[in-house]
Amino acid sequence: MNSSKTPPPGGKVLVYGAYGHTGRFAVAELARRGLEPVLSGRSAERLAGLSRLHPGLEVRPAPDAAALARAVRGTAAVVNTAGPFLETAEPVAAAAVAAGAHYLDVSAEQPAAAAVLGGFGAAAARAGVAVVPAMAFYGGLADLLATAAAGGGPVEEVTVAVGLDGWRPTAGTRITGERNTAPRLVVEGGALVPLDSVGPGGRTWDFPGPLGRQAVVPLPFSEVVLLHRHLGADRIRSYLNEGPLAELRDPATPGPEAADGTGRSAQRFAVQVRVSVGGARRWASVSGRDIYAVTAPLLAEAVVRLLDGRARAVGALAPGEAFDAADFLAALAPDPLDLSLPPASR
Repeated sequence: MNSSKTPPPGGKVLVYGAYGHTGRFAVAELARRGLEPVLSGRSAERLAGLSRLHPGLEVRPAPDAAALARAVRGTAAVVNTAGPFLETAEPVAAAAVAAGAHYLDVSAEQPAAAAVLGGFGAAAARAGVAVVPAMAFYGGLADLLATAAAGGGPVEEVTVAVGLDGWRPTAGTRITGERNTAPRLVVEGGALVPLDSVGPGGRTWDFPGPLGRQAVVPLPFSEVVLLHRHLGADRIRSYLNEGPLAELRDPATPGPEAADGTGRSAQRFAVQVRVSVGGARRWASVSGRDIYAVTAPLLAEAVVRLLDGRARAVGALAPGEAFDAADFLAALAPDPLDLSLPPASR
């Protein structure tokens, strides 16, 4: 994996939900990048189990608000991997900002991302920190791709298509799906509107590589909220291929299974983004392995850039606002991301 040329400065990074599936990947990747993860979460018992695998790392249980406030003190950044984010994003972001720490999460939930972006901008700016929700496969990856493809031009329309060769959901994914009952939103006429108000919109999509042509259905995640915030597009749509949805909805589908020593599964993904800029269509795409595991390098790259001063601003920001999107993505290619951007984006 390529990494940023500037080495990260010292600083502790609290990983809230460190014992979860995505949290474990985040801890390992942050440590690999030379940072100092601090293990945290609501369950002291599960933290104790994880600490046996990482005996040199500090453990700070946070079963309640007071313990969380103590846990984030003295950290440079807080990474929240503990969903459902409708429950955790606002209290963990508030604790991070109050402690003068950057905040990132991995929410795919539109209401959680919107609440963080809408609720913490002024406080984060006063504290001189960035609050970046949805810095993950769902949400941030598409936001970075679309931002890079747009190249700063006037954006009329964004279409995101996600293709998976299968989906073995984590327990956290299932719990989030059960609790996230808010209407899914898309952008029409420059405004966020319920998906149901614009019709079903099923279609086919030609993905690269082994996925090929797939039937896709509208299934917007947090990327719509992120893109709407800063690209100013009149229309934003997001699709997922139909096949993995049957696995996601089947309670008998097992969770992810490690296929190598890193813990990554064999799952393959592709994300394509089509952006209409000044009447011209521009494309960007990535492919890789394991939607949960790939979130860790996205998070770690963001943390490094926040700590070494390469973020573009402070306050509440979408990933495409916070970072140079093309440079960010290029730092993660060719491993873990096989990346294709328009020539002008590089």
